Amino acid sequence: MGDGKDECSGDGHSHGHAHEHAHKKEDHKHDENCDHDSHAHKHEHGDDCKEDHGKHDGHDHAHAHVHGDDCGDECAPKANVTSADDVKDVEVPEWKKKALAAGGDAAAAPFGMSWNTEESVSATEASKKVDGHDHSHGHSHEHLDHPGKYEDRPTANLHSSRTHGGRDWEERAFTVGLGGPVGSGKTALMLALCMRLRNRMSVAAVTNDIFTREDGEFLTRNKALPKERILAVETGGCPHAAIREDISANLTACERLTASIDDLDIVLLESGGDNLAANFSPELADFTLYVIDVSGGDKVPRKGGPGVTQSDVLVINKTDLAEAVGASLEVMDRDSKRMRGDGPTVFAQARENLGLGVNEIIDLILKAWAQATGREIPPMSMEM
Repeated sequence: MGDGKDECSGDGHSHGHAHEHAHKKEDHKHDENCDHDSHAHKHEHGDDCKEDHGKHDGHDHAHAHVHGDDCGDECAPKANVTSADDVKDVEVPEWKKKALAAGGDAAAAPFGMSWNTEESVSATEASKKVDGHDHSHGHSHEHLDHPGKYEDRPTANLHSSRTHGGRDWEERAFTVGLGGPVGSGKTALMLALCMRLRNRMSVAAVTNDIFTREDGEFLTRNKALPKERILAVETGGCPHAAIREDISANLTACERLTASIDDLDIVLLESGGDNLAANFSPELADFTLYVIDVSGGDKVPRKGGPGVTQSDVLVINKTDLAEAVGASLEVMDRDSKRMRGDGPTVFAQARENLGLGVNEIIDLILKAWAQATGREIPPMSMEM
């Protein structure tokens, strides 16, 4: 087994390690649900991250496992497709029976649940252990049978008083999640939001990338915020897991920023690029934006998925490219309304002169922030 190599250090955050294992088939086996060749790690980086680290006493260490060539067939990925036969003997839960009795579309499973289970995936699920190995995978891939509805979207518990079981804003500032596919313009929108908000209120940013700090470095390079207000999280695997099922690394990053910055109002949290099924856990994001763009075609809104249907705001970006790619903004507007009902959709050009549609997005964010925290919306500043 190769030596572990620390990726980052700093008080109050976790450290990822890359441990290579050359396993023999007879002493390392995966159970039937293990469908990944490698197991992801998470660690966030501040600007004080250094190459040479000593011991890190008192910190939790997540590990990425890379399996050697002698792992054998038992480590190969296995298909995990649920068929009708797999669930034919599963009893229909009570909520489903009630929904069926009520009739209509109410029988569709809510987001995060399949028709044959009442339990959504826990945001703090304990790491799975297989044959004594802690794989820190902490998530599963649920099979959804409905894209979800805006009015049924999961929402955070936004009571300002911790005594009521709600959010403690001094522990973690109001968190705005930005999700969407790769290349849709999430980071450009992050830059525009930072530059528009930074003179109105106290703002910080967290970015997610799989194996780099690319987006965090982009924000720092373009002076979106002072560098001490930007943290980069390397998710090391499925981007959606880091914002939905195993949110610990992102929670830690948001809490670190809140603790280190006096009177922090908002944390902007950018997910790694993912598919239309990705959406934020309400335990992590208090308000969500889902960013798509016209280059995927005007069919994207009607394809649905929780990101499209259940985000607080759907952003259709790069509208200036619609004609070039043959996308109809009218069709996208029509389908967005059909898929989202009363949920707001904003057409944007996040990079063009700091953004067509950005002020509208900010108005929606600040309205939600004021409602959740009980504070007054600060006046608009002409400075950027």
